[in-house]
Amino acid sequence: MRLAPTLLTTSVLLLLGAIPVALAAKDKDNGPESSVSFVVLKDDTGKPIRNAAVVLHPVGKNGKQARTGFELKTDADGKTHFDGVPYGPLRIQVIATGFQTFGDDFTIGQATQEITIRLKRPQGQYSIYEKHDDDSGSTTPK
Repeated sequence: MRLAPTLLTTSVLLLLGAIPVALAAKDKDNGPESSVSFVVLKDDTGKPIRNAAVVLHPVGKNGKQARTGFELKTDADGKTHFDGVPYGPLRIQVIATGFQTFGDDFTIGQATQEITIRLKRPQGQYSIYEKHDDDSGSTTPK
């Protein structure tokens, strides 16, 4: 298959034009970065949770979550890590089958940082139609 000369020339020029931009982005100093390790454990037993999704979202200065993110998976020991996390606020979400979803903001400010997350089992839903220890047993609204 032959490409038309103008299409080939345009493709080569676009490729050559992208190289300096990529190199400039690589050399740009974005400030200090951290190597962050995560350990995901069961809250009730302390045992590791395998294959949990650890989702990292940068947080802007106004507290708003960035549209970009990165997902990691834990190994058999409940561990995972990510190098090159910029210092500053980071929103972490952990999702694992059979556990409540975890989410919280952390401040990254060290060259190496370890974060341990304990996931809880799902709790039962609260119903106004069931007797609870703190009420009189009435099921009719007051």
